[in-house]
Amino acid sequence: MIWRLEALAYGLYAALVRLFPIDAVSDFGAFVFKRLGPLTSTHRVAEINLRIAFPQADDLEIQRLLEAQWDAAGRWAMEFPILDKIIADPTRVEVVNQARLTEISQSDRPVVFISGHFSSFEIMPAVIIHSGVTCQITYRATNNPYVDEAIKLSRFRYGVRLFAPKGGDGARELLRALARGESVALMNDQKFNGGVAAPLFGVMAHTAPGPSSFALRYGVPLQPMSVQRTHKARFRVVVHDPIHLDNTGDRNADIEAGVHKVNAFMEERIRERPEEWFWVHKRWPNEIYKKS
Repeated sequence: MIWRLEALAYGLYAALVRLFPIDAVSDFGAFVFKRLGPLTSTHRVAEINLRIAFPQADDLEIQRLLEAQWDAAGRWAMEFPILDKIIADPTRVEVVNQARLTEISQSDRPVVFISGHFSSFEIMPAVIIHSGVTCQITYRATNNPYVDEAIKLSRFRYGVRLFAPKGGDGARELLRALARGESVALMNDQKFNGGVAAPLFGVMAHTAPGPSSFALRYGVPLQPMSVQRTHKARFRVVVHDPIHLDNTGDRNADIEAGVHKVNAFMEERIRERPEEWFWVHKRWPNEIYKKS
């Protein structure tokens, strides 16, 4: 009963925001989160993360970044139910290096797409699919199966058809997809307990080895992408140069080297546009947050 009520509430929320202009929805999300976000416990998590990443920043700069990241988080939260409307407007999404996606779509060799929680990150899979690339998109299922179905339906509206949930079953489906010559897409910037420890802003962070492992197993490159907000609900999707991993025969060492390259890519993107990363996630070891 609770799950069904939650699904009803989500459906009403999604239907309501679809009644308003796109930029107005985005602005409202920023307004709400900038006021309510600092009142939550995750505000402290975001502050700790920012101080790890930018130890030389003074209090004024940290406060500026905190406000800016709540602005970005609020926009993302409110924009999610209307992403199909955003993507349907060709003036709202610019793709840098579209030629690379075209090359992938016309090739018989898949790639492992990687990205992080940058800006309105759900736009990335839509751009991949709209470029003609057959791709399995990983996602973390919500605890409520009814809400999860509603979210998948929302993604269906902007073109995503092939899903692989995170976890053991999802990993096996990704391997099968790569074997069929299909590309896969994963987010690779959040904490993964039991993953490979690699530096991120000079502090060791456990990172999922899956993308690097998949790329090495099938001899394909990692294809990084990022999403940038240009103004309100307008975006730039950047297709970066592929990351080719060395296969020396020492699988564990090669995977670790791949994870180091992934974290270096993520750190570079975050430094470029720190306001747009998802700072409220406990990215580093738990001990850091217990001490602070």
